[in-house]
Amino acid sequence: MPETLSATTRVGVTRLAGNIGAEITGVDTGVPLDDEVIARIRRALLDHKVVFLRDQGLDYGREVAFARRLGPLTLGHPTIASPPGQPYLEEIDSLNGGKVNYWHTDVTFVDRPPAFTLLHAKVIPPVGGDTLWANTVSAYRSLPDSLRELADRLRIVHTNEFDYARPFAAGEQVDPALLAAYQEFVSTVYETEHPLVRVHPETAERSLVLGGFAKSVVGLTPQASRDLIRAFQEYITRPEHTVRWRWHEGDLAIWDNRATQHYAIADYGTAHRRGERVTVAGPVPIGVDGRASVAVKGDAAAYYADGATH
Repeated sequence: MPETLSATTRVGVTRLAGNIGAEITGVDTGVPLDDEVIARIRRALLDHKVVFLRDQGLDYGREVAFARRLGPLTLGHPTIASPPGQPYLEEIDSLNGGKVNYWHTDVTFVDRPPAFTLLHAKVIPPVGGDTLWANTVSAYRSLPDSLRELADRLRIVHTNEFDYARPFAAGEQVDPALLAAYQEFVSTVYETEHPLVRVHPETAERSLVLGGFAKSVVGLTPQASRDLIRAFQEYITRPEHTVRWRWHEGDLAIWDNRATQHYAIADYGTAHRRGERVTVAGPVPIGVDGRASVAVKGDAAAYYADGATH
């Protein structure tokens, strides 16, 4: 039975795992929704960090219209070109190097990472292609006291030009599409200094800000940075903090990018996998000490403009 069910809106919310994830039923995001339904979806997002809706008949215009009910939008990506006439969309297409099979929080290399991400499944392989999400709030809470106290004080530099973001080894022979995708991804280099622990602007929960774009710990050597980042990252990706979703075509996943990481599992060989992503703008992260994130390299102002024609 659903965990919650509204007699007036018929919105059901069913938990999927102990610390993260819920499926929402009774909602068609392709039609105008009243404020009560949007509030229920937002509440489920804040409570469960990622939510899933099956069989959503969305085109670009409908996905954008629904996403805007959650807040103003970013453009599709700071460096990757959107499809013509669809400035708020990023295509996640395996045929164009879009596999994203590493743990990350979306776009942490800029000073205002998205608040929410929406991903609509368009083409799903017959086997494989699941996605994992991890709860960075429950991960923070699971830290031993000594590590939690240390985490509260640390600052981390994130960048889109770093080893974890490169999907191949230097000098390796790679597919031209994969190489072109990487070159576009780093066509403008961004670096941002974030607190390791941010205070969620809506729930006041503390979460760890790490993932594949985390490069170094401010004030530490490269080796010490790598060791410390790895230690904290391992807490985030423990199975107890994760949920796994098996996609069907038409599924819509929405996650709180301020409280999660995710990993797209690339276990489908040469099969095709494609999704359409839209992101809701977020605020500058604030640390436990009240200090905000600071852009170090690159100006992402244009990325936040929700004024382009859609």
